[in-house]
Amino acid sequence: MDDPRFLRSNVIVEPLVDSFYAWAHTVAPVQASMNLAFLQVPMLESYLQAPQVHVAASSNPDLRGGYFVNVAEERGGEIRDLLASIRRDRADMLRFAEAVAQAEDLVRQEAAGFDLTPLYPKLPAELNGLVEIAYDTGNQASLRFIEPLVYKSPAYTEARQSVQLLLEPGHERPFILSTPRLASPDVLDLPVPFRHPGLQELFQARIRPTTAAALREALELEESQFALLDGLLTGEGSLHPDRHIESGGRVRYYGHACLALQSPQAAILTDPFISADCHASGRYTYDDLPDHIDLVLITHGHQDHIVLETLLQLRGRVGAVVVPRSSRGNLCDPSLGLYLEHLGLPVVEVDDFDEVEFPGGKVTATPFLGEHADLDIRGKSTFWVEMAGRKVFVGADSSGIDPALYRHVREHLGTADMAFLGMECDGAPLTWLYQALLTQPITKKMSDSRKLSGSNAAQAGAIVTELGAGEAYIYAMGEEEWLGHVMATSYNDESYQLKQIDEFMTWCADNGVKAEHLLGQREWRW
Repeated sequence: MDDPRFLRSNVIVEPLVDSFYAWAHTVAPVQASMNLAFLQVPMLESYLQAPQVHVAASSNPDLRGGYFVNVAEERGGEIRDLLASIRRDRADMLRFAEAVAQAEDLVRQEAAGFDLTPLYPKLPAELNGLVEIAYDTGNQASLRFIEPLVYKSPAYTEARQSVQLLLEPGHERPFILSTPRLASPDVLDLPVPFRHPGLQELFQARIRPTTAAALREALELEESQFALLDGLLTGEGSLHPDRHIESGGRVRYYGHACLALQSPQAAILTDPFISADCHASGRYTYDDLPDHIDLVLITHGHQDHIVLETLLQLRGRVGAVVVPRSSRGNLCDPSLGLYLEHLGLPVVEVDDFDEVEFPGGKVTATPFLGEHADLDIRGKSTFWVEMAGRKVFVGADSSGIDPALYRHVREHLGTADMAFLGMECDGAPLTWLYQALLTQPITKKMSDSRKLSGSNAAQAGAIVTELGAGEAYIYAMGEEEWLGHVMATSYNDESYQLKQIDEFMTWCADNGVKAEHLLGQREWRW
């Protein structure tokens, strides 16, 4: 009980809300209510009507990433119990979602360019004092949610939150957007809110030892829970000695859009999504992270870029999480700052061209175009990092749909030495991620025309040209085997996305730009 113990490097952490994997749209109260009422509850109902169809679809490669519950039919009773508990315990959230849909319909039907004052008494009671109705300059009316107050309303409750801990299973976890996590004999369920101080103490045990007794007290564990926790601890630390540097600068690629930029004075992490499997070769893991991270940069709110299972494990060792400022109340644009603050993380919000200094350098927020299916989402930002004499453009999934933007960035900030870009240029349609938030039906043809896409070859070439970058690196687009539970992507040699990357690589070679399509771990030193 009192021997020094570390958290094992291959421990998986899954944050949950009502047993579903937690991400911004299932935690932020307005969007969580909508997803619960109009996506998750109907999906559980569909499973109970035909569980064999859901299980079969979950194993069909052509349907990968679909909304099918991957739970064996013999466990259908647990799904029935989950659905009953949601209907009973989350009635306030379900009513709130219905109220939002009713209010949106009210605005569409009755906001015809005249005074909006008569509409307020017609709003559902659940929204009283929590919304404003307003016209834009095109005379189109919409609701604006007063988000800080919605977090204080019955639409938000920490009673939904819990965390599951398990050892890396050696196989792909179920797709996070569809399959709830059920109890298992080898999984430790912690019914605590994400901001619980005991979680921070647990995850600090990745970098400094504690004792089993201290963790038992911090997490308020019962005897059966403590037995499971003990199996997640070890007496030996596993941090890699080269996780810090003593001179120059370094960038390490951890996979997807995650970069660690380091100097002897500071460490910056972008869109952290980190493998917990310490036995796998060819990738960096938690063991490679610097002990202290000055800034975490979040580019946008999609589930593969603001990854809560990683962020929770960094709490207590991060100076601040830098997030783009949202539109303050738009239904499809929840505040990332409010979301992370309610999870116990320190936050700095930025607008375009705001600067955040760190020891020996600074970060500048730069505009992010596209990738959000043409929705009015402001909570997205690329970043320009100046460190150890280099200028690095962190482009995430932004698109080169208007190359002139990057000309302005160059005029404002200079020439980029390195540019990191996403080229998922044939992304999922609008409804794949935003269906629950659409309060008016949309045709399949319309949805399919509005993709969650980054740059194609021509657009990526335009970005690099306008930035004057001498080096360009393309992120893996869900190609890593260890993040299939989040990405659910499938590529082959004939995939359009990979052909576009090949075309971009050829363009770079023809134009004297050093380029690489990243996969697995990669390091740059100077």
